[in-house]
Amino acid sequence: MKITEKLALDAFKNDNETHIQVDQKICQNCRERFCIYACPANLYSLNEKGEMVVEFAGCLECGTCMVACIYGSIKWHYPRSGYGVQYRYG
Repeated sequence: MKITEKLALDAFKNDNETHIQVDQKICQNCRERFCIYACPANLYSLNEKGEMVVEFAGCLECGTCMVACIYGSIKWHYPRSGYGVQYRYG
């Protein structure tokens, strides 16, 4: 089974509160944009103003974005109890 097929099995219970914080002041000086390329769920993008946007609802909770951001712009923690990704194996 391919990884995309496995990820399609996952279920998400989304919270109203984000568990990912991005410091826009730090992001505006970043040229590498490692978070965009490192996130396996492709949740990071730039809006029309050039600000970093993250769609936390599809987060796989791996923490890759926080590790990839060499400037420390991303603060990440697990979602509140009962929310987030539920991995399913087929």
